[in-house]
Amino acid sequence: MRIFAQLSETRALPVFAVGAACAQAARAAGFRQVLSADGDVAALAAGIASRAEEFRGPVLHPAATEPAGDLAGALAQAGVQARTLPIYETVPVTPPAAALDQALKAEAALLYSPKAARQLAVLMRGRQAPALRALCLSKAVAKPLARARIGPRAFAPVPLESTLLNLIDRAAPPVAEAS
Repeated sequence: MRIFAQLSETRALPVFAVGAACAQAARAAGFRQVLSADGDVAALAAGIASRAEEFRGPVLHPAATEPAGDLAGALAQAGVQARTLPIYETVPVTPPAAALDQALKAEAALLYSPKAARQLAVLMRGRQAPALRALCLSKAVAKPLARARIGPRAFAPVPLESTLLNLIDRAAPPVAEAS
């Protein structure tokens, strides 16, 4: 959302956001009509399709060069014309070995996309982090970690950041009390 807002001065178009964080960013950028699907690509497509009669042209889908889901395809199946416009790219970064070793001592990793999970799996090759919990936004996000040598994996019951964050407390190890 931030990148699209920087690229376009137009604020009169309605914004359909996949989740609350994107919707909040759209409002902060000055968009007046913002609706959140509070879900995944399927929920977003359903929300857009339910309002298709309001559109006078195709839906613009500003996206990553490798989007996590196929919004344009889902909209096409619903009879809604859409155009995907890649405007940003997520690029895997390999941290220095010492920084990675330190990061793998964390209690949990929050993973928002399959691409992030794939990168973690790549970084884990030849390493172990049995205490590191992988907390994933969805089952699809958790899938690339199937062979990673890490601790327990959990995924949010619905793909919302709030439900992902709730996983932190649910499976957190007990805290030792000071005597």
